Amino acid sequence: MKLDYKKTFILGLGFFAISILWPVYNAFIPVMLEEYIEKATLIGAIMTIDNLFAVIFQPIFGAMSDKTNNRFGRRMPYILIGVPISALLFSIVPYTKSLKTLMFTIIVMNFTMSIYRAPTVALMPDVTPSPLRSKANGIINFMGGLAAVIAYGLGGILYDVNHAYPFHMSSIIMVIALIFLYTFIKEPRNFKVEDKEVKEKKKDIGKNKSLIFLLLSIFLWFTGFNAVETFFSLYGQYVLNITAGKASIVLTSFSLAFLLFAIPAGFIGTKLGRKKTILLGITGILVVFVPMILLRNVVLISIFLIIGGMFWALININSYPMVVEMAPKGEVGAYTGYYYFFSSSAAVASPILFGLIKDLVGSYEPLFIYSCIAFILALTCMLFVKHGDVSENEYDDEKKKAIQENYAD
Repeated sequence: MKLDYKKTFILGLGFFAISILWPVYNAFIPVMLEEYIEKATLIGAIMTIDNLFAVIFQPIFGAMSDKTNNRFGRRMPYILIGVPISALLFSIVPYTKSLKTLMFTIIVMNFTMSIYRAPTVALMPDVTPSPLRSKANGIINFMGGLAAVIAYGLGGILYDVNHAYPFHMSSIIMVIALIFLYTFIKEPRNFKVEDKEVKEKKKDIGKNKSLIFLLLSIFLWFTGFNAVETFFSLYGQYVLNITAGKASIVLTSFSLAFLLFAIPAGFIGTKLGRKKTILLGITGILVVFVPMILLRNVVLISIFLIIGGMFWALININSYPMVVEMAPKGEVGAYTGYYYFFSSSAAVASPILFGLIKDLVGSYEPLFIYSCIAFILALTCMLFVKHGDVSENEYDDEKKKAIQENYAD
């Protein structure tokens, strides 16, 4: 079986469309809110709306898309509704003239984003055979990372020209991505990809336990990651004695390493196995983060973060394919929702939890201790995961041929 790279890159445009919006949102919405709100705590609370909506609504719309069947497909109806409305509302944001209209626009936009995020991501396992999903997810995440780089880089330049331009840029790219998706990605009407004996065991207790431990692992490693992502600028300022801007640049090395290693991580997961690759990634993160508890040299920290970003790719690229591999036939959207429920819950809870720890201790120094504890717990949970791997060897020649024919359609 060979991955259809053209189809996968076009499919990645859906994730690109999602990812192009959030960096602009996170960079410039707080600046707009500060015009009306003095307390940073309240601004921070407003900025968690997207994660709260992801926790509440994405599992719902993911499961709804599993049960949808009309002439537009299963996932596409949600994408066709959510993307244009989200793009329109995002373009309106910079023209709001009061806190009330700004908040209304933000809240409705976050809801419309929730309509299509899980169905968009669920498209990948719908149209990609199981053994190829790690490779495909690597390409799709590369597209998402590329969108973030464009949004931060070009968006910053455009913002200095006109505050509305980054919002318009994101909206236009979202609509263009939608046109490509709708034109070139045809959802399969029957799902021969899932025709494996293991899929028939829908009530496999062992698989249910594996799913629970995997979702706990996802929550825990995102707990460790989100604390570092949220507080590293302040950690740099108060512990490393550098400016918040320089700390942000240092942390960017982690994200760029993830972007460059996203596609190789998918190939490694396919070759080595998803679980082994994730365990390698968590172990690597710990090898990098444990010394950073005491490390104060900014150059060495930058190098360690680059290595950490590569290991983070091994974890992140292969976890979602493991979750949907455990999904019974016809429930990929629901399981996609489970994935985002646990990852988004960590994004909501972890900054609050470490914030409380910082207030109790009076310092940001425990940041990497906190993160390492979360990754150690994630590693422990991951050891109990027994399902979610797949290889081409599980398929006989007849099934391979049937899947490849279905995939090529």
